[in-house]
Amino acid sequence: MKHHLTCTATTATLLIAALLPAAAHAQLGELIKGATQGTSQGGTGSLGNIGSLGGLPSLGSLTSGSTGNVAGVLEFCMRNNYLGGATDVASVKDKLLGKLSGAPAANPGYTDGTKGILTGADGNTFDLSTLKSQITRQACDKILAQGKSLL
Repeated sequence: MKHHLTCTATTATLLIAALLPAAAHAQLGELIKGATQGTSQGGTGSLGNIGSLGGLPSLGSLTSGSTGNVAGVLEFCMRNNYLGGATDVASVKDKLLGKLSGAPAANPGYTDGTKGILTGADGNTFDLSTLKSQITRQACDKILAQGKSLL
């Protein structure tokens, strides 16, 4: 029975690896390993468990580690239409930018965020642009909620 489970986990891992883009492999490797081995470990730290499709764990406690990064990710989400009907996104982003000292372009968290790179409080990063749009929409919704809580 244990051999069958190991074989199934290995097959699932290989299938996921074949279907994911190369850039996502390294970022999701530990998460997939944890999911197929039944552990709660993964290299995501404060980024939570990314993904809820294809057998990956849910988004969990997805958060950014800085106000600037939240504002930048919201800019990324707006520019790519991931927040659809949310009408207050620009207002939330602008208020967050008002909390930053100096120009947004000088804030590395903001500039990374505008590229879709989410940085957790522990320094771990995750590139949202490598995810399928449905998962990115969910991540953007969670970051918007975090942005509102920072106001």
